[in-house]
Amino acid sequence: MARQLTVAVERFPIAGSFVIARGAKTEAAVVTAEIADAGASGRGECVPYARYGESAESVVAAIEAARAAVEAGATRQDLLRLMPAGAARNAVDCALWDLEAKASGISAAERAGIVAPADLVTAYTLSLGEPDAMAAQARANAARPLLKVKVGRPGDAARIRAVTAAAPKSRIILDANEGWIGAELEENLAVAAQSGVLLVEQPLPAGDDARLAAIVRPLPVCADESVHGAGDLAALKDRYDAVNIKLDKTGGLTAALAMRDEARRLGFKVMVGCMVGTSLAMAPALLVAQGADFVDLDGPLLLARDREPGLSYLGSVVSPPRPELWG
Repeated sequence: MARQLTVAVERFPIAGSFVIARGAKTEAAVVTAEIADAGASGRGECVPYARYGESAESVVAAIEAARAAVEAGATRQDLLRLMPAGAARNAVDCALWDLEAKASGISAAERAGIVAPADLVTAYTLSLGEPDAMAAQARANAARPLLKVKVGRPGDAARIRAVTAAAPKSRIILDANEGWIGAELEENLAVAAQSGVLLVEQPLPAGDDARLAAIVRPLPVCADESVHGAGDLAALKDRYDAVNIKLDKTGGLTAALAMRDEARRLGFKVMVGCMVGTSLAMAPALLVAQGADFVDLDGPLLLARDREPGLSYLGSVVSPPRPELWG
């Protein structure tokens, strides 16, 4: 039987609303690729991101454009040449990893050189809102060891102080989503440092972040929108201390593993992050996250419902995927 590729768009409601500096969303629209071959099948999930010009329709079209090559037997290394980095390649690449594991009986973790993947502590994301509302979110989650707090609008100094006061035992990451575009950059960085914040993610717009090289950074700053793959890293050494690796940006697990290794070689701290997706999207990212400095793989915790079976989350501790989910 020849290899067969199936593509589908699925929608999962978010619990409440997920708000960042660029807007709010109430559902996660994901695209899944399934590749069947000789009685085995593998799945991969991606999350199209409008910030990068992606939609569910454009991602499906990109996967369909690669259908002939995939069904003819294209490998993961072939995909790096056939498809650009982005969500579409991520879904196909992760489906191939899963297919290889199911067909061979050798887990994706073992193929990635990980003998015994460990449980990991993930950040839990608090949506952007007014300071009092964000403080209430923080108090409700103050038992979590790591919180990721969305900021990026005027008045962030008050938000930072409110959240850190409401969850004094939690480690805090701030994510400005390119929102600190004016004079507030240095003020907000100073307030974050004074408040004991661990890390600030993408304070300035991608392509307009050279200012970070010209100031004294009082705490580590992490690139997200400014970095997509291994080839971006060297140019960011003067302005960032850490990089956020997301499979939907790198275009799959294969490229993400290479980016992680290059980031470590260059001396960056590594965060492994996600879009808001299901456990199927988080599962391969958990392999990249082994040994990472910061893990932000809470997508399923933000959904009203996840896939079945999904990953096991015990509070903020997430366990490696079982084979029936992925890998």
